[in-house]
Amino acid sequence: MKAAICRQMPGSLEVEDIQIDNPGPGEVLIRTVAAGVCRSDLHLLDGHLPVELPSAAGHESAGVVEAVGEGVSYVKPGDNVVTCLSVFCGHCDNCLTGHAYACMTDEFARQPGQPPRLSQNGKEIYQFAGVASFAEQLLVGQNALVRVDPDIPLDKAALLGCGVTTGLGAVFNSAEVKPGSTVVVVGAGGVGLSTIQGARIAGAGRIIAVDVEDHKLALASELGATDTINASTTDPVGEVIELTQGGVDFGFEVIGLPKTVRQMFDMVRPGGTATVVGVMPFDAKLEMSGLDFLSSKVYQSSLMGGGSFRVEIPKYVDFYQHGNLKLDEMVTQSLPLKDINKAFESLKKGEVARSLITFE
Repeated sequence: MKAAICRQMPGSLEVEDIQIDNPGPGEVLIRTVAAGVCRSDLHLLDGHLPVELPSAAGHESAGVVEAVGEGVSYVKPGDNVVTCLSVFCGHCDNCLTGHAYACMTDEFARQPGQPPRLSQNGKEIYQFAGVASFAEQLLVGQNALVRVDPDIPLDKAALLGCGVTTGLGAVFNSAEVKPGSTVVVVGAGGVGLSTIQGARIAGAGRIIAVDVEDHKLALASELGATDTINASTTDPVGEVIELTQGGVDFGFEVIGLPKTVRQMFDMVRPGGTATVVGVMPFDAKLEMSGLDFLSSKVYQSSLMGGGSFRVEIPKYVDFYQHGNLKLDEMVTQSLPLKDINKAFESLKKGEVARSLITFE
């Protein structure tokens, strides 16, 4: 099968022929239909994540089950599924206390001595985030996927595997945005637009979108933002404080840069909640002062939306089917696998909300 492989960081992806194993106990073989291009994938290519190479990239995907291994009872061949990188074991302390998104085991991976799931000429190809979505087929543990209604188009369902679930979950689970509250979302890419939609669905009274691209801000308005600020032409912190007469109740940073995280912190009123959603490079540093901790603000991060994707994603499918969650509008372009690097160029230039790699 063909897959997009990262062989050096920083670098680009090479579409190569590799081998995929048969599903073992607890594993599922999937025919990939679509995969979203996420900023976390860009962090891989830029060398900001500690990943073993060579690695098959991608982590946000949907497809159709082709075969299952021994002991798999959750899905069967022909089922439509969405993959998710927040794989859960179901029996560690975090899983048993409602924090499956932060599972403490690595049982999703094959253990030493077992043949690799992906290989090329007998040498292992690692799976980025345990998924490796930019490939014609996927081989994952059954706890890395969720079965979805066959009526939802799989190219749109793919977005639920990371970006949409991360954004909506940050609103519903991590921050618990209240009806009538004020919200700022710094960054209007795929995750940011999902966060904006989550705030709208939660009933926020004012939703402020901050970005440096006017076309992204226009889409943010279409999806639920009541106000927009172009941070390239004005001081976004001062604008937010003026608009809200002192700061917002809930702030979200969805880019992953220390500068914009710091700005978001300063946009939140005393007693408000500041949530970091964006994935910063692992070696990034964020400076805070003692004064920051005298304002009764809650400073937190949100990992994969802070919920259980098997519970959350079917709800989001229902939101989409009833017109509350807009997914079609978030897809800027669809490209074949051979054009994968064009998708990343568009992402770097800020031209897209979400690019999709499609296989049909």
